[in-house]
Amino acid sequence: MTTQPTTFAHHLTQDPVPEEVRAAILADPGFGTNFTDHMVKIDWFGDVVAGTGRWNDPRIEPYGPLVLDPAAAVLHYGQEIFEGLKAYRHADGSVWTFRPEANAARLNRSARRLALPELPEQLFLDSLRELVAVDEQWVPDGEGESLYLRPFMIATEAFLGVRPSRQVLYSVIASPAGNYFGGPVQPVDIWLARDWARAGRGGTGAAKCGGNYAASLIAQIEGEAHGCQQVLFLDRDRGDAVEELGGMNVFFVHDDGTLVTPELTGTILEGVTRSSILQLARDRGLTVEERRFTLDEWREGWRSGRITEAFACGTAAVITPIGRLVSTEGAIGDDDARPGPVTMDIRRQLLEIQTGRAEDPHGWLTRLV
Repeated sequence: MTTQPTTFAHHLTQDPVPEEVRAAILADPGFGTNFTDHMVKIDWFGDVVAGTGRWNDPRIEPYGPLVLDPAAAVLHYGQEIFEGLKAYRHADGSVWTFRPEANAARLNRSARRLALPELPEQLFLDSLRELVAVDEQWVPDGEGESLYLRPFMIATEAFLGVRPSRQVLYSVIASPAGNYFGGPVQPVDIWLARDWARAGRGGTGAAKCGGNYAASLIAQIEGEAHGCQQVLFLDRDRGDAVEELGGMNVFFVHDDGTLVTPELTGTILEGVTRSSILQLARDRGLTVEERRFTLDEWREGWRSGRITEAFACGTAAVITPIGRLVSTEGAIGDDDARPGPVTMDIRRQLLEIQTGRAEDPHGWLTRLV
């Protein structure tokens, strides 16, 4: 049985980022390039096979390099998982996050798949609160800006035998974030990955682990060479069924008020933003379908006008309109595509809930500070 500690020790930095430097960063935060002064660390020792173990020494430390033995299991067998969520500054100065319980649950689903220990939900939530409370001054307040939170778990035992690690580190780091793709919201072009797969049946596609993202990078490079910002993967065993982008789920708006997204088959990550969009779409009276959706259906839907909009979603980018799907077989979509009204309305509603400018009918917000 895994037990949890109750209090965090604070070992605060003696060399914080100067206020004027932090102000310059927050004036143009970008994404994932600057980090706050502190980080969370919690150690685990135990045996996941036997179902025993304990989380130990929860603490806030100065942000800095990790010290790992060269034989640490994460470096050799990729035993690691991570999450992504955001902290938003509301108008009254308070700081909130969005559906962190869903991230905690997904972290534990990923942990089970990668044979890592599960982290108690309350300890996950406390780790976010502790870090944001210490580094609250790093939370930006500009339009569309947030503090991106990256919890992660890595196997740290120095052992080259192939078995689950008996030592693990859970950590949280934070980075001020602006628009993921930069600038105003505009449709992005997507490259069709014909020769590559992100995940396979029975694999780790439903887990949020680094290997899935590493597997997508070669296709991402190929897409960028063709002027595309993201890449789409297909399931060739299911009639070229659309799966997901390199790190985002995908949706299709139809002219009859139907919103379609690929069903979860074990090879697609169950996104928190994805599930939120499904609920908001139902609230708006849209017909929601989670089902197999093929490349041919996308092509024919675009040609006939039945598919009026396509968009991708994820924590980092929130909702991003898709302009064209580009491939060696030609493009699906219009060269002069503009963001669609359904896409932008759902995006606006989601952001307004997250930033406290609209009612939170489903109780998705959790106050951190």
